Amino acid sequence: MIYSWQADDWNRLQQLRGHWPHALLLHGQAGIGKLRFAQHLAQGLLCEAQQPNGEPCSACVACNWFTQGNHPDYRIVVPEALAAEAGIGNAAEEKADKGDGDEGKKTRAPSKEIKIEQVRGLLDFVGVGSHRGGARVVVLAPAEALNVAAANALLKTLEEPPAGVVFLMVSARIDRLLPTIISRCRQWPMTLPAPAAATEWLTAQGVAQAPALLAEAGGAPLAALALASDENRTLRDWTLKQLAAGPECDAFACGEALQKLPVPLVLGWLQRWMYDLLAQRTAGAPRYFPQASVALTRCAAQADANAFARFIRTVTRQRAVENHPLNARLVFEELFIGYRELFA
Repeated sequence: MIYSWQADDWNRLQQLRGHWPHALLLHGQAGIGKLRFAQHLAQGLLCEAQQPNGEPCSACVACNWFTQGNHPDYRIVVPEALAAEAGIGNAAEEKADKGDGDEGKKTRAPSKEIKIEQVRGLLDFVGVGSHRGGARVVVLAPAEALNVAAANALLKTLEEPPAGVVFLMVSARIDRLLPTIISRCRQWPMTLPAPAAATEWLTAQGVAQAPALLAEAGGAPLAALALASDENRTLRDWTLKQLAAGPECDAFACGEALQKLPVPLVLGWLQRWMYDLLAQRTAGAPRYFPQASVALTRCAAQADANAFARFIRTVTRQRAVENHPLNARLVFEELFIGYRELFA
């Protein structure tokens, strides 16, 4: 099932029925349920007794196969690190998604990229006719995880797709996709749920302080739900206190305390704080940390404008290489030294 806030997206999408694009790029903010939406859409396309609004019947043979994860005309391709979240478990899907080249490498860390071996396995799938005489559907998520070789291997098929194949591409960072990939897809923006609807859903999940968590997650309810049970929340709160200290921020303590955390996680905290600082400097209101408005106001008044602009560029550049193997402690020390220098 799709999430309650996705009903309008689903209904709007039905205008494409009858002339379905060969590749649909579902894009929008992380944490709003795009992957589940794509999977539900895939089931609807494969269903053999579709409801009038395009929803799958959940009772036919095709739906039963889909639910069990073994529909012969369906493939989902994700990085190994996201396989459990995407519900990939059976041997056929693992082989299609990982490729034969991964055998015997069980001890290494799961990849965060979609690799060329996975795409080659996918091309074998789309090159074979439909088992049920209907569509063949591919879900690929997140599309920005395609490494360069994998993206180039996929381009030819996206340009000249076999008949009856539908690609459902999911992306939270469309800016990181190759323009050639984007140009071969029909873009479909997914809407952010209204704050009231998202807060109501979070409260129903038993989340305390739902409005504050939703603000921190940028309005994305699934991201807010993850924050509610984040094992790093204590360190996150400590880091925000360091940032709130402005010129008194202890950069070396930050490097020591945060060095075992993923670089993208800490960069996310820092980038959201900088966004709120910028909003405060331009007479706006903080988006992510409204509860820290007093500290943000003080820091915004103390920061040098030129240094602020330079530091924003530094954080953005670091974001571009955040998944590369880096010495986290050195990265964090350099960033927090740079942050402290905003107030020199």
